[in-house]
Order: sequence, then structure tokens, then C-alpha cells
Amino acid sequence: MAGAAPTTAFGQAVIGPPGSGKTTYCLGMSEFLRALGRRVAVVNLDPANEGLPYECAVDVGELVGLGDVMDALQLGPNGGLLYCMEYLEANLDWLRAKLDPLRGHYFLFDCPGQVELCTHHGALRSIFSQMAQWDLRLTAVHLVDSHYCTDPAKFISVLCTSLATMLHVELPHVNLLSKMDLIEHYGKLAFNLDYYTEVLDLSYLLDHLASDPFFHHYRQLNEKLVQLIEDYSLVSFIPLNIQDKESIQRVLKAVDKANGYCFGVQEQRSLEAVMSAAVGADFHFSSTLGLQEKYLAPSEQSVEQEAMQL
Repeated sequence: MAGAAPTTAFGQAVIGPPGSGKTTYCLGMSEFLRALGRRVAVVNLDPANEGLPYECAVDVGELVGLGDVMDALQLGPNGGLLYCMEYLEANLDWLRAKLDPLRGHYFLFDCPGQVELCTHHGALRSIFSQMAQWDLRLTAVHLVDSHYCTDPAKFISVLCTSLATMLHVELPHVNLLSKMDLIEHYGKLAFNLDYYTEVLDLSYLLDHLASDPFFHHYRQLNEKLVQLIEDYSLVSFIPLNIQDKESIQRVLKAVDKANGYCFGVQEQRSLEAVMSAAVGADFHFSSTLGLQEKYLAPSEQSVEQEAMQL
């Protein structure tokens, strides 16, 4: 029907532990998308978020506030946040009434940082599942602070959390190593960055852990955890520097591929203009070799080149 509003909407569910940079990501990504000409609506689903730096189209704080829940039910911050998400799950009609007028926008959902919500609690997954029934195609964008790469034990823990999140949330999924501009301040990496982003042979991490007297006693446990991660072979990461437009563009490309978003000719031209302003007048969007050399591993470069030829 001519002039009808689009029925299918697209967006990102931005998840990750506290302090991983979710709100900053929503701000940077929303600005980048608007520069491309997309109409963006940022939705705050975190009732603990205060002083939001972005323009918020929908704020769950209008429905339920963490402070009010903690005072009324004598709950701590963790229990209060779980209650807030369960309350939102029980009042999805409120959320739908807020989202329906925004059809035609690209959504960014700034989600709570409570790890349990993405690993085993059912409220957030139920909310995402209901959004799918509303014909809203989401990609889960899972942010992890890149400083975990400097500690083998923490990195294995992050891999386990990321895998559990991918299996529990049940959405197309993109994992990001955030704050890549600060990684040099965290210490020297034991391996090249590709080792961490592609999650290569994890036995090398076990060897590093074995040199620590504390972890030496838990070698068998760590071996089983590594075996589990490698058996699923699902987890990989894209490095993200939210200050770098090339980095944001690569993340957006992965997200759009995951949820099936297809942009038109006008947006491609806008992207060329944005990237040309970022890296100089000699940049051409059709030539991605510079991006590949900077960010992609050799194996991924060949896959990208084959895709460009198709």
C-alpha cells in the first residue's frame, strides 16, 4: 500500500557488564547513524541509568525506577534491577505503546549491565522475544572491556560469559572488545590482537596460566572450560574504538549483516561522505583494502575479498 509505514523495524540490543561502555556506544553509534541519514531512536531499558548523554526516545524510568523499587521492597541494587526487568516484562503493553509511533526508526536499546539478565535470568530474553513478535529485528551487541585481554584468567572468564550470553539471549550476536583506544594503558598483551579477536588456539593461554602457582592447581578445570569454548566455536570479537569512524563502520557492517538490514543508495553515499571526512579525500568506499589491512586477520581478509567479488 503506497505511503504505508514500514512494518519491519531494525535495531541493536546493546548488552554487556557494567562499565563496558554501553551508554557511550549508544551515543557514538546514534551520532554515526544520523550522519548516514538513518532516523534513530535510542531506548533506555536500564532503570539505573541517570544523566543520559544521548537524546532518549523512550526511558524505562518513566515506568519503573530502581530507587523506588529498592526503597519500597527493601531490595539491594541487584535484586531491585531484576525486579524492574520483571516488571517491564509484565507491562510490555507500555513498551509497545511507546515504540509503535517510532516505526521507521532504527532502534538502539541501552540495556542494564546486570550479567545475570543475559546469562540465565529470563526477563530480558522474554522481552527480546516479544519484540521479535512485533516484527522488530534485533542484533545483540555484546560489549566487553578490552583490558581483560591482558589477563589470561580473566579472558577465559570473559569467553565463558560471552558464550553463555550468546546461547541464552537467542538473538543474532556480535561481540565487541570495547575501549581499544585504551588497551595500551592496560599492559602488554601476551599475543597479537588477532589471537584474542579470533579466539585462536586457547591452549597457549593454559600454558600462561600454568606458570602461575595459584592457577596451576586448577589446570584441569581450565582445560575443561577451554574445551567447552572451543567445542562450541561460536565466540569471536570485533575490536571497537568508539572515537574511530572506521571502527564504528566495521561494527555496523557486522550488525547489519546479522539482522538483515539493507541500506539504500543514498545511505551508501552518506557513508562515503562521512568516511571521506574521517580519513581524507582519497578514501573511496568501494576500496576496503585499507580497512582490511588495519583490522582483519589474513584469513578474514580472503573471506572479505571473495564476498566483494560475488
